[in-house]
Amino acid sequence: MVSGRSRVLFVTDLAYQAKGRRYCDEDIFLSSRLREDFDIALCHPLDAAALMDAFDAVVVRNSGPVLHYRDRYDAFLAQAAQRGTRVYNPLTGRGDMAGKQYLLDLTAAGHPVIPTVDRPQDFGRLPEADQYAVKPKAGADSIGLEFVTRDRLTDLAHVSNGDLLVQPRIDFRYEVSFYYVDDTFQYALYAPRPDQRWALEPYEPTEADLDFAHGFVDWNTIDHGIQRVDACRTQDGTLLLVELEDLNPYLSLDLIPDQTRDAFVTSMKASLRRFLDTPAGHGPGRKAT
Repeated sequence: MVSGRSRVLFVTDLAYQAKGRRYCDEDIFLSSRLREDFDIALCHPLDAAALMDAFDAVVVRNSGPVLHYRDRYDAFLAQAAQRGTRVYNPLTGRGDMAGKQYLLDLTAAGHPVIPTVDRPQDFGRLPEADQYAVKPKAGADSIGLEFVTRDRLTDLAHVSNGDLLVQPRIDFRYEVSFYYVDDTFQYALYAPRPDQRWALEPYEPTEADLDFAHGFVDWNTIDHGIQRVDACRTQDGTLLLVELEDLNPYLSLDLIPDQTRDAFVTSMKASLRRFLDTPAGHGPGRKAT
């Protein structure tokens, strides 16, 4: 081990099969670049708790939906909090890391987000739509997603338990993602074909687009880490938040120019160094996706 180099445990599930994404390729590349500045070891998310004490920080990357190993993930969070382990992103995020409650909170506060409710008595607050998206709060990668008509919503009695989210199905022109390191914008990608979410192309955001995205980054109050702000462009040109991914956002690094990719890696290295210089002991959040 080279003296003075911080030891980083890079958590990734290289075997996870994600539709339209190559988790393993992205993390092989990213960990190889981080190795230029840090001593890196890769591990599966199920092994992180047992290994993390030997490292200065744990970087959670493409670890897959934690719903497949909920108990082990909760144990990792508890142990990280108890031991004061530095986890990057810090486990204090208010977005997907903490579950889907933020969609309800942002809706109630009037932020530009797809309107979201979780109780039958609130269905009347949703705008009229031909169909509604119903999905589990603990879902991911469209697991459990169903589209129903409004009259069918009343048949979903178990919504009253608060375990499902209901949103109008938005007729959007395209989806767009904004990628940040700490509070600094890095690049944007969009899916010009609504039926091909991961067929992404470079996107040049306007000042208004960046104001929209940065508003959610500011709201999330994560000082160090990587965030992806996912939005959809409605037919009238409005942007609405789809998801605020703040635990292990896929970065689509293979789809951006070399110069942009190098700049992202440089930003992440600097962010990680700053994070290692901060006091440890942040409390854990809970990711429901």
